[in-house]
Amino acid sequence: MFDRRLRLHLATWLGQWPAGPGLHVVGSHRRVHPAWDGRRRPALAVGTGRSTVLSVPPDRVAAVRALAADLPVDRLIPALPAAVGLPAWPTHDSVFRWTLAPAPLPDVGEWIPPGTRGLPSWLRLFDREVLVVRGPDGRYLAGVGVKRHDAYGHELAVGTVPAARGRGLARRLVAQAARRVLDEGAVPTYLHNRDNLASARVAEAAGFPDRGWRSFGVYPP
Repeated sequence: MFDRRLRLHLATWLGQWPAGPGLHVVGSHRRVHPAWDGRRRPALAVGTGRSTVLSVPPDRVAAVRALAADLPVDRLIPALPAAVGLPAWPTHDSVFRWTLAPAPLPDVGEWIPPGTRGLPSWLRLFDREVLVVRGPDGRYLAGVGVKRHDAYGHELAVGTVPAARGRGLARRLVAQAARRVLDEGAVPTYLHNRDNLASARVAEAAGFPDRGWRSFGVYPP
């Protein structure tokens, strides 16, 4: 059964959900306003394998629809930056995962303010507590930040220092953070590049299966 929270998240995040078979280009004001980190996401798509919703600024819908009518998705993606008026911006092509049943792994981290001394710069982007593992000497080893896209969907981002990899910290942190997201009434999501096998293994072990869903779009340089 498709979870109501996930449906509401995708409808809010993209501007429309669900959609019929094929690719649907829709306009959303969210593509022209700052996202969770204060930066725009001018093109964003989520697809289930059967249908895909591609969200763009309202004034770019006609141009992107015309482009999408002539190109398959794999050729459309590199053409999106120019189509939304930002030709120098990069694109992403990711596996989109979500879960309602995180793996029952033991908790390993503590929730601390993102401004805590010693955290990496990427964790300091978050405006609420981050989930962190530190070593006996207090040094950062691994952490998760929560991208609160809206009230219904929260995306998890994880990172581990090279010296601490292979200990299972990332998967335990992701599962722990996912349980908190569910407790807060949202659905946890997890995106990673299609060729990032290490991130894929973390997601699988934390209880985020690969359902064949895909996310792509344009993001800030």
